[in-house]
Amino acid sequence: MTGTVESRLAALGVTLPAAAAPAANYVPFVLSGKLLYTAGQLPLEGGRLAATGLLGRDLDTAAGKASARLCAINVLAQAKAATGDLEAIARLVKITVFVASTADFTEQHLVANGASDLLAEALGDKGRHARSAVGVASLPLNAPVEVEAVFEIA
Repeated sequence: MTGTVESRLAALGVTLPAAAAPAANYVPFVLSGKLLYTAGQLPLEGGRLAATGLLGRDLDTAAGKASARLCAINVLAQAKAATGDLEAIARLVKITVFVASTADFTEQHLVANGASDLLAEALGDKGRHARSAVGVASLPLNAPVEVEAVFEIA
């Protein structure tokens, strides 16, 4: 895969938003040594949640996957705010995807693909990552998905 991260994002029709400000008592990212940790990012679009509710009750898997994709875009916005340049990313180490879902919903891994797919497309080989997809009872602001990431910085 050739080109810069920004050019691959543009080819996907993605424009990174301004990095979201923290909604409580935390910082949006922490750089420790060569590792960049992002705080969990919600599916914000235009400063508002693009979807709300539980997977398996209010939303289907496709809507959850679209929400996870938005979360990943917001993760990249935080990475850019932290580094100033997405080319500083040596690799994406791991993402954790939290999926607010009913007790009988079992497609968290498919919802998480929305984030994984976008990150792999945008970052190329540097975007291949470990991942956890976790079902939870609820998330802040009734968000359906939240994604956090760990990057290695060059």
